[in-house]
Amino acid sequence: MPDADTFLPFALPDIGEEEIRAVEACLRSGWVTTGPVTRRFEAAFRDYLGAEVEAIAVNSATAGLHLALEAAGIEPDDEVIVPTLTFTASAEVVRYLGARPVFVDSDPHTLNLDPAAVAAAITARTRAIVPVHFGGMAADMDTIVRLARRHGLRVIEDAAHAFPTRHHGRLVGTLDSDVTVFSFYANKTMTTGEGGMVVTRDPRLAERIRCMRLHGISRDAFDRYVSRTPSWYYEVVAAGFKYNLTDIASAIGIEQLRKIDRFQQRRAELARRYDDALADLPLVLPARPAPGSGSTHAWHLYVVRLDRAARGPGGARRTGVDRIGRDALIARLAERGIGTSVHFIPLHRQPYWRDSCGLHAADFPVAEAAFEAMLTLPLYTRMTDADQERVIAALHELLP
Repeated sequence: MPDADTFLPFALPDIGEEEIRAVEACLRSGWVTTGPVTRRFEAAFRDYLGAEVEAIAVNSATAGLHLALEAAGIEPDDEVIVPTLTFTASAEVVRYLGARPVFVDSDPHTLNLDPAAVAAAITARTRAIVPVHFGGMAADMDTIVRLARRHGLRVIEDAAHAFPTRHHGRLVGTLDSDVTVFSFYANKTMTTGEGGMVVTRDPRLAERIRCMRLHGISRDAFDRYVSRTPSWYYEVVAAGFKYNLTDIASAIGIEQLRKIDRFQQRRAELARRYDDALADLPLVLPARPAPGSGSTHAWHLYVVRLDRAARGPGGARRTGVDRIGRDALIARLAERGIGTSVHFIPLHRQPYWRDSCGLHAADFPVAEAAFEAMLTLPLYTRMTDADQERVIAALHELLP
């Protein structure tokens, strides 16, 4: 196997001296848990979105989804629609509340959840829809929101992949959903190490989320500790959670947010280079927003699928992929020092969800076929053109 100096991972955070200095300043300040830096991070994130929203920092997107569903009133035995082609966090938060996730298949082009499948899954017990913006391209939010409003449902966006993504000119986080949840995990488009942000226009939801973020306490801990007058009294108004983001993490987030437009430009450039260089290979390349739609892609992930029906110049059938399968391709790329991943093993294949929800692969043909053929190529802002050429050259060698 290649050594650590030559191995090319599929993702890598882009941390600079600015983040290091910000963390040092935070440590020297004496305030390291949720406090003034987190408040500045929340304000900066709200300002970036440029809308009348409230932004609430949390210690993970999973925590944010849990808080959002709890604030939306999801109760035991309610149903919440989620895609099968997602990470388990999108569904597990539904179980936290004793509710039942109802899994739906994907759109064959975008791999986002299929609005027709969503419509077919709505029952009298459905209370919410959780669209996931797969890879960084927005789901069909116009159709999903119309469906939700027609049936009186909440829409909680899992935007872990989608910062900054635009949908018809509007940033995800400013759309017509009830709550949007972003992730700042290490491999995301910006990072705080671990962390996330919950965004909503609804002041009642924001108040509940903010309260439940820290033990269900009625007053912010920062206010109590820095008050110049006696301010020791507080009330526990609910059985809350411990989901607050620290000032140390927020210090990183502030610096990352300042770089997000540059990060996005580099990701988009790398995606275009892949598109051009891989166009003649027997691969299905990631979907792109329609030209002129005002929509953009965050390019958190660059997911390709082996195309067994691909045809080359003159319409001749390409047979290269008949000689190598997805798993073998991943292994051979690894032998060449190139890391890849698979996003995702569909939840209907995972033992817990399969067995507890009685799921069958035949009910999810699009996600099933996509999973069998997909792999995620390296794409991150520290990736050089030479790094990317290694990936491209290896794919041309392995998929003639």
